[in-house]
Amino acid sequence: MSLSGLNPILMTIPESFESARLLIRAPLFGDGAAVNEAVIESIEELRPWMPWANNIPTIEESEIHIRNSRLKFLDRTDLQLLLFHKETGQLIGSSGLHRMDWQARSFETGYWVRTSYAGQGYISEAVEAITNFAIHQLEANRIEIRCDSRNKKSAAVAERSGFTLEGILRSEKCATDGSLRDTMIFAKVRGVEY
Repeated sequence: MSLSGLNPILMTIPESFESARLLIRAPLFGDGAAVNEAVIESIEELRPWMPWANNIPTIEESEIHIRNSRLKFLDRTDLQLLLFHKETGQLIGSSGLHRMDWQARSFETGYWVRTSYAGQGYISEAVEAITNFAIHQLEANRIEIRCDSRNKKSAAVAERSGFTLEGILRSEKCATDGSLRDTMIFAKVRGVEY
């Protein structure tokens, strides 16, 4: 059955799926402590790119974020996904589908990885799995990755994952340091890349 025209709140969306090394799932109440631990470990690497990483969160703040993310997942306004290592059960990062246009079936994916798991291909693996999830479960027509043009690692993930650089928006947003940044827009589009 096609999802076209179906109100997103009525959609049955799987809460979890797997890749070779990862369990990728929706946030659950109680995940705040694991997220907090990963953010604290990774704060210096996150700070240049993620506005929310300017201040180290408390466990309570992380749990509030997780609970809000859970509610957004349920009402289909944002689909945050947590990345867990299948063998160890450790939270290694976060991703998801954001800025959703359900009518056009257009989604944006973003990501961050825990410092101790960086450079091992986990984010590329997660992006591939989440892209396939969006295509097959949500009938995505377009999936975007947007990143600061100075964030070479994030851009490399997009390129490795087969996303096409569509353009660069010059002086489009303020970076975490307040300076203007250029935003690179990568995308996969139904009928072109898949």
